[in-house]
Order: sequence, then structure tokens, then C-alpha cells
Amino acid sequence: MEHTEVLSYLRKIEGQIRGVQKMIEEKKYCVNILTQLHAIVGAIGNVEDKILRKHFENCVVSAFKGNSKKNREEKMEEILSLISKFRE
Repeated sequence: MEHTEVLSYLRKIEGQIRGVQKMIEEKKYCVNILTQLHAIVGAIGNVEDKILRKHFENCVVSAFKGNSKKNREEKMEEILSLISKFRE
């Protein structure tokens, strides 16, 4: 996945957020607003997954194929830190 593709997804999410703002301004039904917010959260999660996958496929694989033990250890620590952060 290229950065331009990620930006495309983020622009769609931005449009969804503007739509929710409009719904709130127009005092739409709360359940409908919550449904839209849930869709936005899901879309953000999908973007997050795509970026994480790209990071693994490129940066992490490159580090583990390389000869630098320090670089491998840094990537491993980075991965473990991300996992901990995402569990919060």
C-alpha cells in the first residue's frame, strides 16, 4: 500500500467526520450519529492495519534480513511497544 492510497482512505474518513458534524448541528437522532461514529472508528482501524502491515512487510523484514543485530533488536522492541500500546 502506498502513502497516496492511505491518504485517500483518510480523506474519506475526513468526509465522514464532517458528515457527523453536520448531523450533530442538525440535531439528528443520537443512534444514527453513534452508528456513523462506529463506522469511522472501524475505518480508522482499517487504515491502522494497512499501515502496520506495510511497516512489517518493508521496515521489519528489511531489518531482519540485514546483518545488524542492533537493528533487529530495535525493530523487535518497536513491535513489542506497539503491541503494548494497542492493547490499552
